[in-house]
Amino acid sequence: MSRTKVVVTGLGASTPLGGDVASTWSALLAGESGVSTLPWDNLDTLPVKFAAQAAVEPADSGVLAKPRLRRMDRSQQFALIAAIEAMKDAGYGYGEEGGLTVDPDRLGVVVSSGIGGLHSALDNYDVYREKGWRRVSPFTVPMLMPNGSAAHVGLEFNATAGIHALVSACASSAEAIGYGIDMIRSGRADVVIAGGTEACIHPLQMASFGAMRAMSTRNDAPELASRPYDKARDGFVLGEGSAILILESEEFARARGAKINAIASGVGYSADGYDMVQPPEDGSGQAKAMQRCLKDAGLEPSQIVHVNAHGTSTPAGDVAELNGIKLALGEQAHKVSITATKSMTGHLLGGAGALESLITILSLREGLVPAVVNLENLDDAVDLDIVHGEPRKLPDGPAAALNNSFGFGGHNVTVAFERAL
Repeated sequence: MSRTKVVVTGLGASTPLGGDVASTWSALLAGESGVSTLPWDNLDTLPVKFAAQAAVEPADSGVLAKPRLRRMDRSQQFALIAAIEAMKDAGYGYGEEGGLTVDPDRLGVVVSSGIGGLHSALDNYDVYREKGWRRVSPFTVPMLMPNGSAAHVGLEFNATAGIHALVSACASSAEAIGYGIDMIRSGRADVVIAGGTEACIHPLQMASFGAMRAMSTRNDAPELASRPYDKARDGFVLGEGSAILILESEEFARARGAKINAIASGVGYSADGYDMVQPPEDGSGQAKAMQRCLKDAGLEPSQIVHVNAHGTSTPAGDVAELNGIKLALGEQAHKVSITATKSMTGHLLGGAGALESLITILSLREGLVPAVVNLENLDDAVDLDIVHGEPRKLPDGPAAALNNSFGFGGHNVTVAFERAL
Protein backbone atom coordinates (compact mmCIF):
# COMPACT_ATOMS: atom_id res chain seq x y z
CA MET A 1 0.00 0.00 0.00
CA SER A 2 1.26 3.47 -0.86
CA ARG A 3 2.17 6.11 1.68
CA THR A 4 -0.23 8.61 0.15
CA LYS A 5 -0.85 11.36 2.68
CA VAL A 6 -4.49 11.58 3.75
CA VAL A 7 -6.02 14.85 4.94
CA VAL A 8 -9.31 15.89 6.52
CA THR A 9 -11.15 18.55 4.52
CA GLY A 10 -14.66 18.50 5.98
CA LEU A 11 -16.39 17.98 9.33
CA GLY A 12 -20.04 17.34 10.19
CA ALA A 13 -21.87 16.40 13.36
CA SER A 14 -25.17 16.11 15.19
CA THR A 15 -24.57 15.48 18.89
CA PRO A 16 -26.04 15.85 22.37
CA LEU A 17 -24.30 19.24 22.53
CA GLY A 18 -25.39 20.71 19.20
CA GLY A 19 -26.91 20.10 15.81
CA ASP A 20 -23.68 20.91 13.99
CA VAL A 21 -19.92 21.13 14.48
CA ALA A 22 -19.78 24.78 15.57
CA SER A 23 -22.39 24.47 18.33
CA THR A 24 -20.91 21.18 19.55
CA TRP A 25 -17.40 22.67 19.78
CA SER A 26 -18.64 25.80 21.54
CA ALA A 27 -20.47 23.69 24.13
CA LEU A 28 -17.41 21.50 24.68
CA LEU A 29 -15.20 24.50 25.42
CA ALA A 30 -17.86 25.88 27.76
CA GLY A 31 -17.99 22.60 29.68
CA GLU A 32 -21.69 22.07 29.02
CA SER A 33 -23.40 18.73 29.60
CA GLY A 34 -25.69 17.08 27.08
CA VAL A 35 -27.08 14.68 29.70
CA SER A 36 -30.58 15.00 31.13
CA THR A 37 -33.50 12.98 32.51
CA LEU A 38 -35.39 11.14 29.77
CA PRO A 39 -38.89 12.41 28.91
CA TRP A 40 -40.45 8.96 29.14
CA ASP A 41 -43.56 7.72 30.94
CA ASN A 42 -42.09 4.39 32.06
CA LEU A 43 -38.99 5.64 33.90
CA ASP A 44 -40.00 3.93 37.14
CA THR A 45 -39.41 0.56 35.47
CA LEU A 46 -35.79 1.37 34.56
CA PRO A 47 -32.62 1.40 36.66
CA VAL A 48 -31.20 4.35 34.68
CA LYS A 49 -33.49 7.26 33.89
CA PHE A 50 -31.24 9.61 31.92
CA ALA A 51 -29.12 9.80 28.77
CA ALA A 52 -27.47 12.25 26.39
CA GLN A 53 -30.09 12.80 23.71
CA ALA A 54 -29.38 14.72 20.53
CA ALA A 55 -29.58 18.49 20.99
CA VAL A 56 -31.50 18.93 17.73
CA GLU A 57 -34.12 16.48 16.53
CA PRO A 58 -33.61 15.39 12.90
CA ALA A 59 -37.08 16.68 12.01
CA ASP A 60 -36.15 20.10 13.43
CA SER A 61 -32.80 20.37 11.66
CA GLY A 62 -34.25 21.64 8.41
CA VAL A 63 -31.87 19.38 6.47
CA LEU A 64 -34.14 16.48 5.47
CA ALA A 65 -37.79 16.55 4.43
CA LYS A 66 -40.21 14.70 6.69
CA PRO A 67 -41.25 12.14 4.04
CA ARG A 68 -37.58 11.07 3.80
CA LEU A 69 -37.22 10.90 7.55
CA ARG A 70 -40.10 8.42 7.80
CA ARG A 71 -38.16 5.97 5.60
CA MET A 72 -35.01 6.13 7.73
CA ASP A 73 -34.02 4.90 11.16
CA ARG A 74 -33.02 7.58 13.64
CA SER A 75 -29.37 6.56 13.42
CA GLN A 76 -29.50 6.95 9.63
CA GLN A 77 -31.06 10.40 9.94
CA PHE A 78 -28.21 11.61 12.13
CA ALA A 79 -25.61 10.15 9.76
CA LEU A 80 -27.02 11.78 6.65
CA ILE A 81 -27.44 15.16 8.35
CA ALA A 82 -23.80 15.06 9.52
CA ALA A 83 -22.57 13.88 6.11
CA ILE A 84 -24.32 16.75 4.32
CA GLU A 85 -22.72 19.25 6.68
CA ALA A 86 -19.31 17.63 6.22
CA MET A 87 -19.50 17.66 2.42
CA LYS A 88 -20.53 21.30 2.41
CA ASP A 89 -17.73 22.11 4.84
CA ALA A 90 -15.27 20.40 2.49
CA GLY A 91 -16.34 22.75 -0.29
CA TYR A 92 -18.51 20.42 -2.31
CA GLY A 93 -21.56 22.02 -3.90
CA TYR A 94 -24.21 19.80 -2.47
CA GLY A 95 -27.59 20.87 -3.83
CA GLU A 96 -26.11 23.77 -5.78
CA GLU A 97 -26.32 23.89 -9.55
CA GLY A 98 -22.81 23.85 -10.97
CA GLY A 99 -21.28 23.17 -7.55
CA LEU A 100 -18.07 21.19 -7.12
CA THR A 101 -18.63 17.43 -7.15
CA VAL A 102 -16.56 14.24 -7.08
CA ASP A 103 -16.30 11.58 -9.77
CA PRO A 104 -18.58 8.86 -8.30
CA ASP A 105 -16.01 6.14 -9.04
CA ARG A 106 -13.47 8.05 -6.91
CA LEU A 107 -15.84 8.65 -3.98
CA GLY A 108 -16.18 6.11 -1.18
CA VAL A 109 -18.24 5.85 2.01
CA VAL A 110 -17.40 4.14 5.30
CA VAL A 111 -20.04 4.91 7.92
CA SER A 112 -20.42 2.52 10.84
CA SER A 113 -22.83 1.81 13.66
CA GLY A 114 -22.28 -0.54 16.55
CA ILE A 115 -25.92 -1.59 16.73
CA GLY A 116 -27.84 -0.23 13.74
CA GLY A 117 -31.57 0.42 13.59
CA LEU A 118 -32.62 -0.75 17.04
CA HIS A 119 -35.66 1.54 17.22
CA SER A 120 -36.89 0.46 13.80
CA ALA A 121 -36.54 -3.24 14.60
CA LEU A 122 -38.28 -3.13 17.96
CA ASP A 123 -40.97 -0.62 17.01
CA ASN A 124 -41.99 -2.62 13.97
CA TYR A 125 -42.01 -5.84 15.96
CA ASP A 126 -44.46 -4.17 18.33
CA VAL A 127 -46.60 -3.19 15.31
CA TYR A 128 -46.50 -6.78 14.06
CA ARG A 129 -47.62 -8.20 17.41
CA GLU A 130 -50.37 -5.64 17.94
CA LYS A 131 -51.69 -5.05 14.40
CA GLY A 132 -50.40 -7.86 12.18
CA TRP A 133 -47.87 -8.17 9.41
CA ARG A 134 -49.69 -5.96 6.91
CA ARG A 135 -49.09 -2.92 9.10
CA VAL A 136 -45.32 -3.45 9.34
CA SER A 137 -43.36 -0.82 7.39
CA PRO A 138 -41.94 -2.11 4.10
CA PHE A 139 -38.84 -0.07 4.95
CA THR A 140 -38.16 -2.02 8.16
CA VAL A 141 -35.28 -4.10 6.83
CA PRO A 142 -33.45 -1.18 5.18
CA MET A 143 -34.00 0.80 8.40
CA LEU A 144 -32.65 -1.85 10.76
CA MET A 145 -29.60 -2.90 8.69
CA PRO A 146 -26.29 -1.88 10.33
CA ASN A 147 -25.10 -0.79 6.87
CA GLY A 148 -28.20 1.33 6.31
CA SER A 149 -26.54 4.60 7.30
CA ALA A 150 -23.61 4.02 4.94
CA ALA A 151 -26.05 3.13 2.17
CA HIS A 152 -28.11 6.29 2.62
CA VAL A 153 -24.97 8.46 2.58
CA GLY A 154 -23.63 6.65 -0.48
CA LEU A 155 -26.89 7.05 -2.36
CA GLU A 156 -27.13 10.71 -1.42
CA PHE A 157 -23.76 11.52 -2.98
CA ASN A 158 -23.70 8.82 -5.68
CA ALA A 159 -20.57 7.18 -4.26
CA THR A 160 -19.62 4.13 -6.33
CA ALA A 161 -16.03 3.49 -5.27
CA GLY A 162 -17.40 1.40 -2.43
CA ILE A 163 -19.79 1.68 0.52
CA HIS A 164 -18.77 -0.04 3.74
CA ALA A 165 -20.00 -0.41 7.32
CA LEU A 166 -17.55 -1.97 9.76
CA VAL A 167 -18.99 -3.19 13.04
CA SER A 168 -16.77 -3.49 16.10
CA ALA A 169 -18.96 -2.24 18.95
CA CYS A 170 -17.76 1.07 20.39
CA ALA A 171 -14.69 1.04 18.14
CA SER A 172 -16.80 0.89 14.96
CA SER A 173 -16.48 4.45 13.69
CA ALA A 174 -12.79 4.74 14.54
CA GLU A 175 -12.30 1.62 12.47
CA ALA A 176 -14.39 3.24 9.73
CA ILE A 177 -11.98 6.17 9.63
CA GLY A 178 -9.06 3.76 9.44
CA TYR A 179 -10.68 1.90 6.56
CA GLY A 180 -11.31 5.21 4.81
CA ILE A 181 -7.63 6.09 5.14
CA ASP A 182 -6.75 2.72 3.63
CA MET A 183 -9.19 3.20 0.72
CA ILE A 184 -7.31 6.35 -0.26
CA ARG A 185 -3.85 4.88 0.31
CA SER A 186 -4.70 1.85 -1.82
CA GLY A 187 -5.89 4.04 -4.68
CA ARG A 188 -9.52 2.95 -4.50
CA ALA A 189 -10.77 6.49 -3.90
CA ASP A 190 -9.70 10.12 -3.86
CA VAL A 191 -12.40 11.15 -1.36
CA VAL A 192 -14.04 9.11 1.41
CA ILE A 193 -16.97 10.09 3.62
CA ALA A 194 -16.06 8.37 6.89
CA GLY A 195 -17.51 8.27 10.37
CA GLY A 196 -20.22 6.75 12.48
CA THR A 197 -23.63 7.06 14.03
CA GLU A 198 -25.77 5.60 16.80
CA ALA A 199 -29.30 6.06 18.12
CA CYS A 200 -30.22 3.37 20.62
CA ILE A 201 -31.52 5.26 23.64
CA HIS A 202 -34.30 2.75 24.15
CA PRO A 203 -35.77 1.00 27.24
CA LEU A 204 -34.30 -2.35 26.16
CA GLN A 205 -30.83 -0.88 25.88
CA MET A 206 -31.15 0.99 29.15
CA ALA A 207 -32.34 -2.17 30.90
CA SER A 208 -29.62 -4.35 29.40
CA PHE A 209 -26.72 -2.03 30.24
CA GLY A 210 -28.32 -1.47 33.64
CA ALA A 211 -28.41 -5.21 34.29
CA MET A 212 -24.70 -5.34 33.44
CA ARG A 213 -24.03 -2.59 36.04
CA ALA A 214 -22.17 -0.75 33.27
CA MET A 215 -24.10 2.53 33.40
CA SER A 216 -24.13 5.26 35.99
CA THR A 217 -27.21 5.30 38.20
CA ARG A 218 -26.84 8.90 39.36
CA ASN A 219 -30.53 9.53 38.62
CA ASP A 220 -30.75 12.47 41.02
CA ALA A 221 -28.08 14.48 39.14
CA PRO A 222 -27.77 13.18 35.57
CA GLU A 223 -25.61 16.07 34.33
CA LEU A 224 -22.97 14.99 36.88
CA ALA A 225 -23.13 11.29 36.06
CA SER A 226 -20.38 10.98 33.45
CA ARG A 227 -17.20 11.69 35.41
CA PRO A 228 -14.12 9.99 33.95
CA TYR A 229 -11.19 9.55 36.39
CA ASP A 230 -13.23 10.76 39.37
CA LYS A 231 -13.22 8.60 42.50
CA ALA A 232 -17.02 8.55 42.50
CA ARG A 233 -17.50 7.41 38.88
CA ASP A 234 -19.96 4.54 38.60
CA GLY A 235 -20.43 3.87 34.89
CA PHE A 236 -21.00 5.42 31.50
CA VAL A 237 -23.89 7.52 30.17
CA LEU A 238 -25.58 6.51 26.91
CA GLY A 239 -25.58 9.10 24.10
CA GLU A 240 -26.72 9.39 20.49
CA GLY A 241 -25.76 11.24 17.34
CA SER A 242 -23.27 11.17 14.49
CA ALA A 243 -19.96 12.60 13.33
CA ILE A 244 -18.52 12.50 9.81
CA LEU A 245 -15.09 13.35 8.38
CA ILE A 246 -14.28 13.98 4.73
CA LEU A 247 -10.96 12.29 3.95
CA GLU A 248 -9.00 13.07 0.79
CA SER A 249 -5.61 12.37 -0.64
CA GLU A 250 -3.46 15.43 -0.03
CA GLU A 251 -2.69 15.70 -3.73
CA PHE A 252 -6.37 15.72 -4.67
CA ALA A 253 -7.28 18.21 -1.92
CA ARG A 254 -4.50 20.66 -2.75
CA ALA A 255 -5.23 20.48 -6.47
CA ARG A 256 -8.73 21.80 -5.83
CA GLY A 257 -7.61 24.35 -3.25
CA ALA A 258 -9.39 22.73 -0.32
CA LYS A 259 -8.90 23.88 3.24
CA ILE A 260 -7.15 21.22 5.31
CA ASN A 261 -8.25 20.74 8.93
CA ALA A 262 -5.68 18.08 9.82
CA ILE A 263 -3.64 15.20 8.50
CA ALA A 264 -5.09 11.73 9.13
CA SER A 265 -1.70 10.15 9.75
CA GLY A 266 -2.46 6.56 10.59
CA VAL A 267 -4.43 3.92 12.42
CA GLY A 268 -3.64 0.98 14.67
CA TYR A 269 -5.75 -2.06 15.56
CA SER A 270 -5.52 -4.81 18.15
CA ALA A 271 -7.67 -7.30 20.04
CA ASP A 272 -7.38 -7.99 23.75
CA GLY A 273 -7.99 -11.73 23.61
CA TYR A 274 -9.05 -11.37 27.23
CA ASP A 275 -12.75 -10.89 27.98
CA MET A 276 -15.99 -9.94 26.22
CA VAL A 277 -16.48 -6.69 28.13
CA GLN A 278 -13.47 -5.99 30.37
CA PRO A 279 -9.98 -4.97 29.21
CA PRO A 280 -6.89 -6.37 30.96
CA GLU A 281 -5.94 -4.14 33.90
CA ASP A 282 -2.55 -3.32 32.43
CA GLY A 283 -4.08 -1.98 29.20
CA SER A 284 -1.69 -4.12 27.16
CA GLY A 285 -4.11 -4.77 24.30
CA GLN A 286 -4.94 -1.10 24.00
CA ALA A 287 -1.24 -0.23 24.10
CA LYS A 288 -0.69 -2.44 21.06
CA ALA A 289 -3.26 -0.45 19.09
CA MET A 290 -1.51 2.81 20.03
CA GLN A 291 1.94 1.44 19.19
CA ARG A 292 0.76 0.10 15.83
CA CYS A 293 -0.89 3.44 15.12
CA LEU A 294 2.35 5.30 15.78
CA LYS A 295 4.20 2.94 13.45
CA ASP A 296 1.58 3.29 10.72
CA ALA A 297 1.67 7.08 11.04
CA GLY A 298 5.46 7.27 11.12
CA LEU A 299 5.33 9.09 14.45
CA GLU A 300 7.49 8.87 17.56
CA PRO A 301 5.94 9.01 21.06
CA SER A 302 7.75 12.31 21.60
CA GLN A 303 5.63 13.91 18.87
CA ILE A 304 2.33 13.21 20.64
CA VAL A 305 1.05 16.19 22.62
CA HIS A 306 -2.54 15.14 23.23
CA VAL A 307 -4.73 12.05 23.66
CA ASN A 308 -8.51 12.09 23.43
CA ALA A 309 -9.12 9.04 25.58
CA HIS A 310 -11.91 6.49 25.31
CA GLY A 311 -12.55 7.42 28.97
CA THR A 312 -16.09 6.16 29.50
CA SER A 313 -16.31 6.79 33.28
CA THR A 314 -16.23 3.12 34.29
CA PRO A 315 -14.18 2.22 37.38
CA ALA A 316 -11.97 -0.37 35.65
CA GLY A 317 -11.87 0.90 32.08
CA ASP A 318 -10.56 4.39 32.76
CA VAL A 319 -7.48 3.22 34.66
CA ALA A 320 -6.76 0.34 32.26
CA GLU A 321 -6.59 2.80 29.36
CA LEU A 322 -4.20 5.10 31.22
CA ASN A 323 -1.98 2.09 31.89
CA GLY A 324 -2.07 1.36 28.17
CA ILE A 325 -1.09 4.95 27.35
CA LYS A 326 1.94 4.61 29.64
CA LEU A 327 2.94 1.35 27.99
CA ALA A 328 2.61 2.86 24.50
CA LEU A 329 4.16 6.28 25.06
CA GLY A 330 6.67 5.63 27.83
CA GLU A 331 7.92 8.81 29.51
CA GLN A 332 6.01 10.93 26.98
CA ALA A 333 2.77 9.70 28.58
CA HIS A 334 3.40 12.10 31.47
CA LYS A 335 3.79 15.05 29.10
CA VAL A 336 0.62 14.73 27.00
CA SER A 337 -2.68 16.49 27.71
CA ILE A 338 -5.43 13.88 28.15
CA THR A 339 -9.14 14.55 27.91
CA ALA A 340 -12.30 12.43 27.94
CA THR A 341 -15.12 14.29 26.23
CA LYS A 342 -17.73 11.62 27.00
CA SER A 343 -18.06 13.52 30.27
CA MET A 344 -20.15 16.01 28.24
CA THR A 345 -21.46 14.08 25.22
CA GLY A 346 -22.17 10.75 26.84
CA HIS A 347 -21.10 7.58 25.03
CA LEU A 348 -22.25 7.37 21.41
CA LEU A 349 -21.19 3.69 21.24
CA GLY A 350 -20.54 3.02 17.54
CA GLY A 351 -20.48 6.75 16.83
CA ALA A 352 -18.03 7.62 19.60
CA GLY A 353 -14.79 7.11 17.69
CA ALA A 354 -15.85 9.44 14.89
CA LEU A 355 -17.07 12.15 17.24
CA GLU A 356 -13.92 12.03 19.32
CA SER A 357 -11.76 12.00 16.19
CA LEU A 358 -13.57 15.14 15.09
CA ILE A 359 -12.93 16.72 18.49
CA THR A 360 -9.27 15.71 18.34
CA ILE A 361 -8.96 17.42 14.95
CA LEU A 362 -10.55 20.58 16.32
CA SER A 363 -8.22 20.51 19.32
CA LEU A 364 -5.21 20.45 16.99
CA ARG A 365 -6.66 23.04 14.63
CA GLU A 366 -7.79 25.47 17.32
CA GLY A 367 -4.99 24.72 19.77
CA LEU A 368 -7.39 23.97 22.64
CA VAL A 369 -8.22 20.76 24.51
CA PRO A 370 -11.70 20.64 26.10
CA ALA A 371 -11.60 19.90 29.81
CA VAL A 372 -13.07 16.82 31.47
CA VAL A 373 -16.10 17.95 33.47
CA ASN A 374 -17.40 16.56 36.78
CA LEU A 375 -13.86 15.67 37.85
CA GLU A 376 -13.97 16.68 41.51
CA ASN A 377 -11.73 14.10 43.21
CA LEU A 378 -9.06 12.53 41.03
CA ASP A 379 -8.73 8.77 41.42
CA ASP A 380 -5.57 7.89 43.35
CA ALA A 381 -4.59 5.49 40.55
CA VAL A 382 -4.44 8.33 38.00
CA ASP A 383 -0.94 9.74 37.59
CA LEU A 384 -1.17 11.31 34.12
CA ASP A 385 -2.10 14.88 33.11
CA ILE A 386 -5.90 14.99 32.86
CA VAL A 387 -7.21 18.30 31.51
CA HIS A 388 -9.90 19.58 33.88
CA GLY A 389 -11.15 22.88 35.21
CA GLU A 390 -10.77 24.75 31.93
CA PRO A 391 -9.62 24.05 28.37
CA ARG A 392 -5.88 23.58 27.89
CA LYS A 393 -3.89 25.44 25.25
CA LEU A 394 -1.72 23.21 23.08
CA PRO A 395 1.77 24.30 22.00
CA ASP A 396 2.11 26.07 18.67
CA GLY A 397 3.86 24.45 15.70
CA PRO A 398 4.01 20.80 14.67
CA ALA A 399 1.83 18.58 16.85
CA ALA A 400 0.21 15.15 16.74
CA ALA A 401 -2.59 13.59 18.76
CA LEU A 402 -4.18 10.19 19.28
CA ASN A 403 -7.83 9.24 19.59
CA ASN A 404 -8.59 5.94 21.33
CA SER A 405 -11.71 3.83 20.84
CA PHE A 406 -12.34 0.45 22.44
CA GLY A 407 -15.31 -1.90 22.14
CA PHE A 408 -16.92 -4.94 23.71
CA GLY A 409 -15.28 -8.05 22.34
CA GLY A 410 -11.83 -6.60 22.95
CA HIS A 411 -11.72 -4.38 19.84
CA ASN A 412 -9.07 -1.63 20.09
CA VAL A 413 -8.56 1.14 17.54
CA THR A 414 -6.33 4.21 17.70
CA VAL A 415 -6.31 6.93 15.06
CA ALA A 416 -3.51 9.51 14.78
CA PHE A 417 -3.91 13.07 13.51
CA GLU A 418 -1.35 15.79 12.87
CA ARG A 419 -1.81 19.53 12.78
CA ALA A 420 -2.00 20.98 9.28
CA LEU A 421 0.58 23.73 8.96
